[in-house]
Amino acid sequence: MIKKKLNKKDNIINFPSKLSSIEKEIEGVIFAAAEPLDVQTIENKISKKTDVEKILIKLQSEYSHRGINLVCISKKWSFRTSPNLSNLMKQEKTVEKKLSRAAIETLAIIVYHQPVTRAEIEEIRGVAFGTNTLEILMELNWVKPGGRKDVPGRPVLYVTTDDFLSHFNLQKLSDLPTVDELGAAGLIDSSNIDSSIFGTGKFYKEKQQVDKKEDIYSNIDEMLNSTLDTNEDK
Repeated sequence: MIKKKLNKKDNIINFPSKLSSIEKEIEGVIFAAAEPLDVQTIENKISKKTDVEKILIKLQSEYSHRGINLVCISKKWSFRTSPNLSNLMKQEKTVEKKLSRAAIETLAIIVYHQPVTRAEIEEIRGVAFGTNTLEILMELNWVKPGGRKDVPGRPVLYVTTDDFLSHFNLQKLSDLPTVDELGAAGLIDSSNIDSSIFGTGKFYKEKQQVDKKEDIYSNIDEMLNSTLDTNEDK
């Protein structure tokens, strides 16, 4: 009986990687979720304790070259179609509704100044709010109330949401471009845009002045305390 030789390239046989039962659980939980999940939520749903974050990083690597990617945005995990396949996911019929200029400016001010009150937004823009401008941004779930400012009247503070980061594919707010970067990329005409929207105008300077006043008062307190200590020593 003649035995046939098996040719092995570089004497290596590649076997498909297999997932453990707990890895499959984590994969299934994220896949079935209607929204991105944080690590704690995933831990509460699986059958036993494990290093969830370590497994997530492993799964992220496993899916990195597939049509579906595991992504993390604002510390929450979800499956997304690979960006390389975006052309296949386009709808044949799309209805686009553009935001008004007032809504775009309001969103930009909240993004770059948050947390910020309604009055501060109007001060930066130089005009009062139009009808439903802020409400439209809240309906999109890009903006939400973020507490109240500790001043007379305690006005509501507005901040951006995780949905805002997700929609614009941002990992964190510090990834946002500056007004100079936007101008250099040709996305805006920096010669005509109101730079105060991006935190470089009157409102920003006023914030600096407030900080300086607080520093002055803290210095006075230190001087009084040191004087009292000296008198006690005498």
